[in-house]
Order: sequence, then structure tokens, then C-alpha cells
Amino acid sequence: MDADALTDARRAEWERLEQLSRASLDGAGVDELIVRYRAASADLAELKTSVGDSPQSAYLSTILVRARLRLTGASDNVLTLTARFFADQLPAALYRLRWTTLVVAVVFIAISVGTAAWISSDPALIATLGPPDMLEQYADESFTGYYTENPAAVFMGMVWWNNFWIALQCVLFGVTGIWPVYILLQNAMGLGTAGAVMAAHDRADLMLLYILPHGLLEMTSIFVAGAAGLHLFWSWVAPGHRSRGESLAAEGRSLATVAIGLILSLFLAGLIEGFVTGWSLPWPLKIGIGVAALAVFLVYMLVIGGRAYRRGETGDLVEYEAGTPRLLAG
Repeated sequence: MDADALTDARRAEWERLEQLSRASLDGAGVDELIVRYRAASADLAELKTSVGDSPQSAYLSTILVRARLRLTGASDNVLTLTARFFADQLPAALYRLRWTTLVVAVVFIAISVGTAAWISSDPALIATLGPPDMLEQYADESFTGYYTENPAAVFMGMVWWNNFWIALQCVLFGVTGIWPVYILLQNAMGLGTAGAVMAAHDRADLMLLYILPHGLLEMTSIFVAGAAGLHLFWSWVAPGHRSRGESLAAEGRSLATVAIGLILSLFLAGLIEGFVTGWSLPWPLKIGIGVAALAVFLVYMLVIGGRAYRRGETGDLVEYEAGTPRLLAG
């Protein structure tokens, strides 16, 4: 379809819709506004399907936004927007990250396990980590004492902020492409080094017991943050048919959605770490709570997110909320 030809053919109708959007209307005028709004919406859908983003579709979008405001008087209310955010935008944004998240998780785990195996297999490498008595105290007391040395609520707040700060850095500085990789590598090697110390003192099983309850959801959230940062980087490296600025803006809006979701998932992981991991509950129950929390997150991400994505959601704002991306003269 020729966008210019459609614009020439429909220009009078679109201009009439714009006039009605600005005019004081009686009953017949409102009816005409609705009819022309529906016709123009169909024209916009045809333009989007045939040629994608274009000056013609941007021009028509502007007219439709004004007509919608004339009809509704305001955007959707807060409750409607909140429901749409959690039912559509957030799960769809998470779903788009699923494969990158899996790759990040596999690489992170491989680096952590490889680091632990490499260091723990060589006593000389273990010795470089500190005096033997200090390492023994870490394995026997400090590692487990970390989870109970502060009141549960205080500890929960500490770990939540620490983990959210890591996730936020991955998203905010993801545009560099380097920072998320650095943050993830640093944490993977740190976890592997701790694992080496615990393994060297025959405490690897204890470390797993203390990490699994909260770590399943916590680490998955960090993997999602790393994936989000890498997607942001790739949006300007390979923008496709959009300009780099448009691609980066759209991906940035979607990943801001993800960042809000990670606040909640990491808060839940913090609750588990503060009130479950270090306290006197049976280990099967503790790990079961962690598995259940991860299962809820994955169902939300993969099942609900998949459905929203197939309905056309991406996690970005709808055009009405985001505004017309760009108008070109000529």
C-alpha cells in the first residue's frame, strides 16, 4: 500500500476529525466524531501493518490522540493502568527476556562452579584467600552467622537494597554493554570464591542449604536484570528499521517496566532471606518456600507473559501514553 496515496485519499476525512476534536459538539457531532474516529483508527492500523512507523502514521496518531481525549476527557484511571501494568505490560516485558535470561543464568552458574572447583582443588590458591584460622572461622561460623546477626527486618532491608542496587546498575548502565557483564562476572566469581572456601572445609552442602531458599528467586531476578541491560545495549547496536534513538527509547521504556517488577521480586526474596533462611525451620520447608516463590515468578514470566506477548504487548507504553514518537516535515 502507498502511504502517500492513502494520505491524499483520506486527508479531508482526517482534517474533519481534527476539526470535530476541537469543536463544541451536539449529539450529531458526537456521533460523527465516533464514526470518523473508528475510520481513522482503521486507517492507522492499515498504515502500521503495511509500512510500519512513518510520517503519515505519526500525523494520524496525533489526530487520534486528540480525538480520544475529546471522547474520554482523560486517560484511563489509576486502577485500570495498574491492572494493565501487572496483567500485560510487566509479564510481556519479562517474557521478551526469557532466552537471554537463560543464557545469563547458565554462564553465571558455570563461572561460579568453575571458580569454586578451580580454587578448592589447589591448597595454594586457598591459602591466598587469607590465614587458615580466618578461613576456618568463615566456614564454621561467619557464613551462617551472617543470616542471623541482625534483626530479621533490618537484615531483609539490607539485602533487598544491596540486590536491587546490583539489578539497577545492570539495567541503568546496560546501554554500555560492558557494565552488566562486569557486575555479573564480579558476583559470579565472588560466589565461586565463597563456595571454594566452604568446599575446602567440607561445608559445601551447608552453603547450598543456606543459599537455596532465597537464592532461587534472588539470583533469577539478577539474571533478568542482566538480560535487560544487554537488551538495552543491543537496541542501539542493532535498531532494525527504527532510528537508534527511537529503538533505545522504546527498549528503555520496556526495561523501566522490568526494573519496577524487580523491585517486587527482590523484595520477596529479601523477605525469604530475612525471615526464612537463617531461622529455625526444617530445611525441606525452607527450600520448598524458595521453590514456590521461583515457580510463581516463572509462571508469571513465561505463562502469563507469553499470553500477553502473543496479544501484542511488549512492555512498552501504548502509543497514547508514550506520545507520537516523531513528526517529519515534507
